[in-house]
Amino acid sequence: MRFPSSLDKLITLFSRLPSVGPKTAERYVFYLLKQNPALLKEMAEALAELPQRIITCSICNGIGETDPCSICSDSKRDSSQLCVVADSRDMLTIEDTGLFKGFYFVLGGTINTIEGIKPADIKVRELVDRVKDLKPKELILGLDPNLEGETTALYLSKLIKPAGIKVTRLAKGLPSGAHIEYADELTLGHALKFRSEI
Repeated sequence: MRFPSSLDKLITLFSRLPSVGPKTAERYVFYLLKQNPALLKEMAEALAELPQRIITCSICNGIGETDPCSICSDSKRDSSQLCVVADSRDMLTIEDTGLFKGFYFVLGGTINTIEGIKPADIKVRELVDRVKDLKPKELILGLDPNLEGETTALYLSKLIKPAGIKVTRLAKGLPSGAHIEYADELTLGHALKFRSEI
C-alpha cells in the first residue's frame, strides 16, 4: 500500500538529505507523526526562518546572522593568522576548540578534478583578496587530510607562499583512543612524522 501523498512527499524530501536513504527517511517521518504538534510547528517555523536568518559573511564567506559575522567584526582577534577551511562547519568546529584566536576564510569546497571542481569553482580569488587586505603572517590550511584537501592545500601553498606569507597545515596523526593496528599507512606515517616530545 502506498503512503498518503503528504507522507510520501515528506519521505522524499527527507531522503534528499546527506546519507539519508528512503528507509531512514521513512523512520524519521513516522517518528515525527508521534510527536507533539507544538514541536512540529516549532521545527517548521525554524526551517522557514532559516533562509532569512542565516546569511553569508561578506568578509570570510562563513555563515552567521550578521554581516560581517561575529568573528570578522571582533577587534580582539589576531590578524596575524588566517585559517582557511573548506566550509562553515569546519570553521565552527575549529572555533569550538577555543584555541584559535585568528580570522577565518571559507573556500566553499575543495579542488576535486574527478568531479570537475577547479580552483575557479571555489573562493580562491576571494581568498587572495582577503590575504591582501588582512596581510597575515601565517596562513593555516585547515583542510581535510584526503586527496581533495591535499590537492587544494598544495595549490594554495604555491599561490600564497611567493607573497612571503608562512603557510602551515594542521598536524596529522592518530586520533585519541585509536589502535595502531587499524591505522592506515598515511595516518601512521603522519603520526610518526609529526610526533611531539613528552
